[in-house]
Amino acid sequence: MPTPLRPIVRLALGSCLLAALTLIGCLHAEPADDSLRAYAVDILQPPSESRSGTGIYLGKGLVITAAHVVHGTPGVRIAGLDLPASVIKQGAFEDVDLTLLSIDAQRLPARLQLLSLSLCQNPPWPDDPVIVAVPEATAPSHIMSPSLLPPAVRSKFSTVISDVATTGNSGSGVFDTRSKCLLGIMSRKIMAGAADEPASRLKDLAKYFVPAWTIAKFIPAEYGF
Repeated sequence: MPTPLRPIVRLALGSCLLAALTLIGCLHAEPADDSLRAYAVDILQPPSESRSGTGIYLGKGLVITAAHVVHGTPGVRIAGLDLPASVIKQGAFEDVDLTLLSIDAQRLPARLQLLSLSLCQNPPWPDDPVIVAVPEATAPSHIMSPSLLPPAVRSKFSTVISDVATTGNSGSGVFDTRSKCLLGIMSRKIMAGAADEPASRLKDLAKYFVPAWTIAKFIPAEYGF
């Protein structure tokens, strides 16, 4: 009998520089809306202030990112400024992979103080075009049908995109191409392979993002999302 496939869910981590270069290379193939970079931020890990992931500036001094990239007292790099951040609400990787941060909006340039991002109200459909944004670049992708995933993960990770190798990693923003609303925050990569197969031979299937409706429930009501 053939060896059964095993679905494997992994963090969408890796070299931030490699991700940036890959995204930039993707732009040559199909242009994406570069204006969305204005919302993308770096999440900084103390004490070295190295980048542990990315996030999205929602406006009103709020930053949303993946929970697993935030450790200790984080910082945020936005528009070339390194700002301290406080944790408003911390999720968990195996539950709701989100963390909401707060920064001092008064320290931002005037053009960023005026930014306000909306969460998408309608769920995406398979094949809908999307844009993934990190501070360095944007990259196009498409919504992938969860029916293409192994049955064991379809219900838990139903919001996924294709183009695994050319899109941003943990904390990146996934945007609706038409309305530019935020569809979700990148959480992890889904891979599959035979049960006895080494990690180096696993196949990339998709990237899962925490959807906008989960983000809306996660953010405390007093922040107006």
